[in-house]
Amino acid sequence: MIPFNAPPVVGTELEYMQSAMESGKLCGDGGFTRRCQQWMEQRFGSKKVLLTPSCTASLEMAALLIDIQPGDEVIMPSYTFVSTANAFVLRGAKIVFVDVRPDTMNIDETRIEAAITDKTRAIVPVHYAGVPCEMDVIMALAKKHQLYVIEDAAQGVMSTWKGRALGSIGHIGCFSFHETKNYTAGGEGGATLINDEALAERAEIIREKGTNRSQFFRGQVDKYTWRDIGSSYLMSDLQAAYLWAQLEAATRVNQQRLALWQRYYEALQPIAASGRISLPALPPHCQHNAHMFYIKLRDGEDRAALIEWLKEAEILAVFHYIPLHSSPAGERFGRFDGEDRYTTAESERLLRLPLFYNLSENNQSTVINSLLSFFA
Repeated sequence: MIPFNAPPVVGTELEYMQSAMESGKLCGDGGFTRRCQQWMEQRFGSKKVLLTPSCTASLEMAALLIDIQPGDEVIMPSYTFVSTANAFVLRGAKIVFVDVRPDTMNIDETRIEAAITDKTRAIVPVHYAGVPCEMDVIMALAKKHQLYVIEDAAQGVMSTWKGRALGSIGHIGCFSFHETKNYTAGGEGGATLINDEALAERAEIIREKGTNRSQFFRGQVDKYTWRDIGSSYLMSDLQAAYLWAQLEAATRVNQQRLALWQRYYEALQPIAASGRISLPALPPHCQHNAHMFYIKLRDGEDRAALIEWLKEAEILAVFHYIPLHSSPAGERFGRFDGEDRYTTAESERLLRLPLFYNLSENNQSTVINSLLSFFA
């Protein structure tokens, strides 16, 4: 079976994990954690980067950091993973879902302002497939209405918008290093990017169970105490060691994924030209990271037939999110603002193809040939 995804392995992970084990420092904020955080601060231009156990934890941290209160409203697309909404629902917020653009499956920036009320506290753009949202428009709206922007850049590590790294543009950015992402911390992992300097000190306190323990270890205070609400949002240094191996190879991994993505795109262009499928769209001013290659079939029936065809050829291709607003919890904790013109319809015809760093050229050729046979 050709899997849909396999965690990336670059070859130096075991060496670094062994080094972390021998250091005697396995909990958070060890040597490998600092290396990863500094690398991301320098590479992505963020004021402060803090590793977390997951992107879910990063989003929860962000909700705490901007003081989301019961009754606040948070705007986001419905076509996203449940953690995007849950982080704010846990603080008592109402989620306001906005339609997506059919070309990128990102939030439709032209629909956001109509959804803003006097209860709105934040906008959460989700960079689907590592393709940037229209951040200039979103940041301008946030400034006009005095709102926070929390970038869900779970899929966006190494992507840029007008030369700026995704996750570094909003007030806070959230990365994922889950095994399904371009880079992993050994299965799970995340990072919180603090781009508003005024939030940096409190972010450290929230991440360390509400204490100033980080300042204590840096010698800035003679003892640490409980200062604020918080939770345990530290990644272990053993995971950070795995992640460091991947970040060292980040450019190589990125180039390989982009090459695989481009090969799919070129091979499937004739089918798209015939009108049988739609291919991903890349807006101007963006550099994506080849996180995902998806196609859109004519309808759900066509998609189901293709999934079955590929399964017979021992190829796993999968669809993606069920829109949150149509789920039981989405109906309970949120509302859809405006017309659902594209979110549901487009989600029902989207299919993701196998794409991962260690995907061999032979296996990708098998996938491509199976697709060509189906459409022939």
